[in-house]
Amino acid sequence: MEGPSCRLSAAAEEPRPSGRRDAGSEPTWDTKTHFRVCRFIMETGVKLCMRSVPVATACVLYHRFFQRVTSRVYEPYLVAMSCLYLAGKVEEQHIRTRDIINVSHRYFNKGSAPLECDKEFWDLRDSVVQCELLILRQLNFHVSFEHPHKYLLHYLLSVKSLVNRHAWSRTPVAETSWALLRDCYHGDMCIRHTPQHIAVAALYLALNSYGVELPAGEKEWWQVLCEDVTKADINAVISDLLRLYDMEAKCI
Repeated sequence: MEGPSCRLSAAAEEPRPSGRRDAGSEPTWDTKTHFRVCRFIMETGVKLCMRSVPVATACVLYHRFFQRVTSRVYEPYLVAMSCLYLAGKVEEQHIRTRDIINVSHRYFNKGSAPLECDKEFWDLRDSVVQCELLILRQLNFHVSFEHPHKYLLHYLLSVKSLVNRHAWSRTPVAETSWALLRDCYHGDMCIRHTPQHIAVAALYLALNSYGVELPAGEKEWWQVLCEDVTKADINAVISDLLRLYDMEAKCI
């Protein structure tokens, strides 16, 4: 698979170790790389005016692809560009390859002009398209996913009706929940936990962060919203999310 042009990838290149690091408190090179690439996907998606769900789909495509292959064989940023292109098709928000290439080029080369339609551009475009086909084959064409977004929206509406409206307006629970949900896609936790559990955990953490209490009943509020979720499930999602935040500090 041909990688991106030197102009596009120069800022993304890092020395690659000969092997994986031992498991420990420090994240591995692969984990750091995937974190940075998913941030690239999200920032590029915003610049391309993509909706939240297509960007989430691009991140899931990326994580599922690298579940099956290694980042030492395939260029992660090229895969990310192809995931954005494919996600636009899957979620019916088609994005032109030229726009993806130019926004990606500007991401690594601040203030630069758009790429000329020369051989280098067409080679890169061909690489994006060929990589898209590779992703489809690796995932056996299973590229439609269920995301936590619709569940979180439903849960927020349900919880809002239980909280004093003045207390709700004073605390940005909804905004924080959506931000936490978005952050989950920086790591593979978005494919290791069910969408309902991620949505409940994001809301749970947001409510606790602002000290918003819900009326007590026979069941906990999160059991009412999602019958199969347990406190252990919520804690597992929150623990993974906190590890992502810890890694973010080490990646900057």
